Amino acid sequence: MSVSGKDLRIIIAGGGEVGFRTAEFLDERGHDVVIIERDPDRCQEIADEYVATIIEGDATLPDIFQQAGPEQADVLAAMSDHPLTNLAVCMIGQRMNPDLHTVMRTDAETGNAHAELVDAVIYPRRASALLAVNAILSGDVRSLEHAMGVLDIAEVRIGEDAPVVGKVLDEISLPEGSLVVSDVEGARVARADTVMKAGQRYIVAAEPDVIEEVMRLLRG
Repeated sequence: MSVSGKDLRIIIAGGGEVGFRTAEFLDERGHDVVIIERDPDRCQEIADEYVATIIEGDATLPDIFQQAGPEQADVLAAMSDHPLTNLAVCMIGQRMNPDLHTVMRTDAETGNAHAELVDAVIYPRRASALLAVNAILSGDVRSLEHAMGVLDIAEVRIGEDAPVVGKVLDEISLPEGSLVVSDVEGARVARADTVMKAGQRYIVAAEPDVIEEVMRLLRG
C-alpha cells in the first residue's frame, strides 16, 4: 500500500504508550485518527491531548468497533499489548471492511505467526512508534525480526524529499548509534561512497533512542 499525499482515516485499537505515540505522529501529519481504548482513565488522558477521537470500550466487541466507522476508514492498526487481541480486532475490521489495510502489533514470542492474515506486522517494543507510522502510511519501512536485543533493524525506502537524497554516506551525519548496513538485496555492504538514492531500499540498524531521528533523515 502506498498512500502518501492522502489524508487518511485511521482506527487505532489500543491507546497505550505505543498506540498514543502513533496517533500523535499521524495527527501531526494531518490524518483523521480514532482510538478505541477500554480503560476510562486512559481515555480521558488521551482526550485531553486532542490528537484523536476517543471511543471507550473493548475493540474486540463488534458493536464497539462499529462506532469507529470502519466502512469509512482506510487503515486499522491494532496496537494493544496482546497479539491475539490484535489479531481478533484485525479480523473484525476485515469482516466489516475488506478494503481496510490492517497493521498488527505483535511480540518476539508470537513473531510472524499471523503475518499472512494481516497486511503488516510490527514489533514496537523494539521499533519506535515512528516505524509503526510508516507501516501504516506507506509500507516503506519494515521492521525485521532478529535476535539482537533492543537494536532496531529496518528495511527503509528512501523518501523522495529526504535530507539524505543524492548524498554519499560520508556526507551524512547519522546519529551515533546508527548504521546503514547495505542495500536491500544485500549485494554490497554500505561504504563511505554509497549514494543514498530516492526510492532505493537499504537495511539500517539503530539503537532505540536514535531510530526516530534516523527515520526523519531517511524518510523526510
